[in-house]
Amino acid sequence: MSISTSSEQPREPAWDIARLFPDQGTWSAGDYLELTSSTNRLVEFNNGNIEVLAVPTEEHQLILQFLQFALRDFVAPRKLGTLVPAGLRVRTSSQTFREPDIVFMLTENRDRRNNNFWEGADLVMEVVSPDTRSRMRELVDKRIEYAAAGIPEYWIVDPETRSVTVLSLEDREYAEHGIFTEPDTATSVLLDGFSVSVQEVFAAADE
Repeated sequence: MSISTSSEQPREPAWDIARLFPDQGTWSAGDYLELTSSTNRLVEFNNGNIEVLAVPTEEHQLILQFLQFALRDFVAPRKLGTLVPAGLRVRTSSQTFREPDIVFMLTENRDRRNNNFWEGADLVMEVVSPDTRSRMRELVDKRIEYAAAGIPEYWIVDPETRSVTVLSLEDREYAEHGIFTEPDTATSVLLDGFSVSVQEVFAAADE
């Protein structure tokens, strides 16, 4: 009689671990905050559901790095506010937390910052990931959500179309300040004087 070993057991998810967490649709903000304090993946919370974000590609990270340094070099010497790259949680409603690729808060709104998450933001940037779900989330869902949260400016940086869309809040909805492509220079409404060359944004990932 042969004895089955663990190596011969059918492979399947570790359901016992999964059952330690709430079902989709029943997560609370507290459940989400407890989870994200112990995981190294970017996870967002949306009306009782958690959304595990795509693992960033090299292209994504190089573009993000360029934008982070460009914005930092503009705001830091002027002491305009605080800039944080991906991983910081931003509460956009009582039932929604996002983790933008870049989040910025003006100095005068520092009281909306705390160590665990920020209450909204003044400017957010998202580098669009290539999968279909991420594109829908960043091009459509977050455009509506960030506007409803009162975030004054939203930059959508899309490597697929090599474009930078700058959205400016007007009466709780975003208006397109510009859809910038090469060889344009993308400009900010919130931060007068801040701009980046679209060609340089995407060239950061071409080397």
